Amino acid sequence: MIPARETVRSHDAAPPHPLLSVRDLTVRTTLGRTLVRDVGFELERGQTLGIVGESGSGKSMTARAVMRVLAENVVSAGQIEFDGVDLAAKTERELRPLRGARMNMVLQDPFTALNPLMTVGQHIRESLPPAIRRHRSRSRSETAARLDEVGLEAASVADRYPFQLSGGMRQRVVLAAALAADPELLIADEPTTALDVTTQADILALLSRLQRTRAMALVLITHDLRVAFSVCDRVLVMYAGSVVEDAPATRLVDQPEHPYTIGLLGAEPPISHYAEELTSIPGNVPAADSVAEVCSFADRCQWQAPECVGSRPPLALVAPQHRSACRRSDELRPELRKLRQHLSVPSPQPAPSGKEPILTVTDLVKSYRVPTLVGKTRVTTAVNRVSFTIAADESLGLVGETGSGKTTIARCLLGLEHPDGGEIALSDIDISDYRRLSRSRRSEVRRLVQVVFQDPYSSLNAKLTIGATLAEAVRVRSDAGQVNEEIAELLTMVGLPAEYAERRPGALSGGERQRVAIARAIAVRPQLLICDEPVAALDVSVQAQVLELLREIRGRYGTSFLFITHDLSVVRQMTERAIVLQGGEIVESGSTSDVLDHPQHPYTTRLIESIPT
Repeated sequence: MIPARETVRSHDAAPPHPLLSVRDLTVRTTLGRTLVRDVGFELERGQTLGIVGESGSGKSMTARAVMRVLAENVVSAGQIEFDGVDLAAKTERELRPLRGARMNMVLQDPFTALNPLMTVGQHIRESLPPAIRRHRSRSRSETAARLDEVGLEAASVADRYPFQLSGGMRQRVVLAAALAADPELLIADEPTTALDVTTQADILALLSRLQRTRAMALVLITHDLRVAFSVCDRVLVMYAGSVVEDAPATRLVDQPEHPYTIGLLGAEPPISHYAEELTSIPGNVPAADSVAEVCSFADRCQWQAPECVGSRPPLALVAPQHRSACRRSDELRPELRKLRQHLSVPSPQPAPSGKEPILTVTDLVKSYRVPTLVGKTRVTTAVNRVSFTIAADESLGLVGETGSGKTTIARCLLGLEHPDGGEIALSDIDISDYRRLSRSRRSEVRRLVQVVFQDPYSSLNAKLTIGATLAEAVRVRSDAGQVNEEIAELLTMVGLPAEYAERRPGALSGGERQRVAIARAIAVRPQLLICDEPVAALDVSVQAQVLELLREIRGRYGTSFLFITHDLSVVRQMTERAIVLQGGEIVESGSTSDVLDHPQHPYTTRLIESIPT
């Protein structure tokens, strides 16, 4: 933590107005399409506001409108006041002294937010106030202090480039740069998405600490409800471009008043217990203009009534400091309370199958040569003498932080990496080195072991239609029937219309693309399906849909799973046994319930304690 400087402002005397006030904010494209409608909220100094909702709800667009960084073809209307100043009336030139200095924004992907040609130190120095930047020695000391503030040692990272850092380190650099000028308002857009649980906990703790020491206001945009409830004072729930609920976080988590909010809470996979069914919200978020005159959530709501589609419900007060845009709040309240309590009822955790192993990994070792900053190389061991088995019709979880060896193990199983030692056997086939297999044997193994990656867009050929992608997979099977019929059956199985066969990946949402990736993987009827962070970047409702789909596939085909994830709640819901990896070595293994409920190793305990609650 850096010492207080003369540039840090005092907030001892409460100002007569909130730091940020947004009223009737509407965002439209120049072609007239509405993206955000009538959004309003207030934010005091030192307060944290969470904005949650599915993709397409208008969260990020609201943040960009507040910062006045909308694209050229997007315009906003309404009132945005920062410290009593109307930002909407300011020109771009008049806004420049405010951005970076008094208000700043952290984007979701730290890698794209950083210039790959600039070192870490250059990023920080460029963000410092001009008066400090002009003095070389002071600039250097301030850069070191800022890096130290976010838990990075300047001597080891200041001369590095972004590609030489882990995801968590890059996010810390982005935070250090965003906070370099002591802003009074920070907007963080999905700052912890796809980070492992301990790194996420570190980033959230860092944000909270810096906020307290600086009396800084924070707007946190996230699709992870646990994150929102753990760090935010208030939470706005957005849907189809509008706010449908606004309440203190402590009240919203226990007493939601809008069906959409209870739907989001129900879709969140619980960490404390196994849920027999993962509920999700059917359908997709509609365009804001298509629901301008009705309840925006009506088409997806199980409690829809005629009054819901007669006119647009107002965002009305239903309790002190609690507003909801549902006309039936009073009559639905008992049912929503009952459903909220039902979500906490546990089901028995499935036990390991006890069947014969289909995969046996014995003393697996894999090392890499890594270039250093001085032009030499060093050897790092990614996997060190790892052994495990996966039985028929069993799901095994691989858990650990980034760099623990999870994905390296998966790549060795897939033949994408060649182990330096150990053995891998798929039933009676030695697959330790795919290069030693005959062409026919290698084709057979690649059919028996399939994978679903984290990013479905990059794993699908953007130039091929969905039908062509699935046809390639179907034709691999010798017992395949009519290709077009099988494609239609696969799409139906993963919950997509048959006409999606004519579309390309770019025309699909993230969740739909992941369903196509799953359909392609199961088209060849694999014995083992490796899922490498398959829901890490998906909305909570889409995540629930994909996880439930994988459960259905397993029940239908008896496929074995290797589930690689940093999300322990996913491990709880999708596996019977779990292995905890640290530094390429197994530190704990056992039934999922034993590992999560009664951890024996300090590292496992730290992972569990890092989960936001």
